[in-house]
Amino acid sequence: MPAAKTLRAQTRKADRNRSTRSFTRSRVRAVAEVLETGSKTDESDATLTSAISALDKAVTKGVMHRNAAARKKSRLTKQYNKLSS
Repeated sequence: MPAAKTLRAQTRKADRNRSTRSFTRSRVRAVAEVLETGSKTDESDATLTSAISALDKAVTKGVMHRNAAARKKSRLTKQYNKLSS
């Protein structure tokens, strides 16, 4: 593959990956904010579900390794379950 074409492909993939990573991180950050408040609500349940879904999508798109995503999901869920209702 010519160098210029490789560079174009890498740029496209980097943009796509950056978008997915940013989306995923913002969802995980939202769960971290819920954990700081320390109380469970229906909205916080939806936030956790959204973060898990974003991590799964990142794995599907090849942005994140499946074991890394599984580790993050496990840790977030464990911390979330420790919260009082």
